[in-house]
Amino acid sequence: MKRILSTFAALALVAATALPATAGMIDDIRSRGTVRIGVSLGGEPIGFRDAQNNPVGYDVDVATMLAEKLGVPVEFTDVSGDARVSMLVSGQLDIVVANTSATLERAKSVNFSIPYNRAGLRIIVQKDAGIASLEDLAGKKVVVGRGTTGEAFLKKAVPTAELVYTDNFSPDGVLLLQQKRVDAGIEDSSLLDYLATKNDTLVTLPGLYSNDPIGIAVAKGDPEFVRWIDMFVSDYIQSGAYEANYKKWWGESANPPALNPLW
Repeated sequence: MKRILSTFAALALVAATALPATAGMIDDIRSRGTVRIGVSLGGEPIGFRDAQNNPVGYDVDVATMLAEKLGVPVEFTDVSGDARVSMLVSGQLDIVVANTSATLERAKSVNFSIPYNRAGLRIIVQKDAGIASLEDLAGKKVVVGRGTTGEAFLKKAVPTAELVYTDNFSPDGVLLLQQKRVDAGIEDSSLLDYLATKNDTLVTLPGLYSNDPIGIAVAKGDPEFVRWIDMFVSDYIQSGAYEANYKKWWGESANPPALNPLW
């Protein structure tokens, strides 16, 4: 019996040593000494560049707070559209805080935290374009971010709209609107509501066409890292940092969307 037990013990030891010892993402990030975070610098106030070309905005502030909690400096990469997911999957980024709607389709490829923001799709139009409803977009030129939820929605809701693609809604899509080279645009309400206040020739249509949870995205394979990110977001909401950050960028009179801090 002792010989059998010894044999099992030896086999268990061999099996244990044969398994790869993989460190978690937090350990990897701390060992490297930096965290690589993707942010979308395609539009105020979510993410853009200031006069000194530094990344700033709501998402940039969230990413900076996250890096501080990890205890390492942040290395920003400007990402948008499909690149937000592909760069995570390929290991080029550790985290994405880039106004990314947490959809079931995207969740097949990456993991999402609980929402740190919410936004809905809104339509912005030229005041003199004669567009008063979604149906009026038929046959009109509409600028849309490539690989976004707005693109998917418009293809289904108004298949006859003429889509004009951009990888960065701001400044590229905004410029097309300002130059009247397109009749309308579709993007997150958080961006378009802000844009309409800065441009007299543009107006947003009433109503939202979705109520999307905006999540922090990470690569699959490390559920403990996802849990830690959830805890970070929960603390961000409950500590008052969420409300303060939202009002910093949308104004003191803004009403931040209600978020659930449970994880």
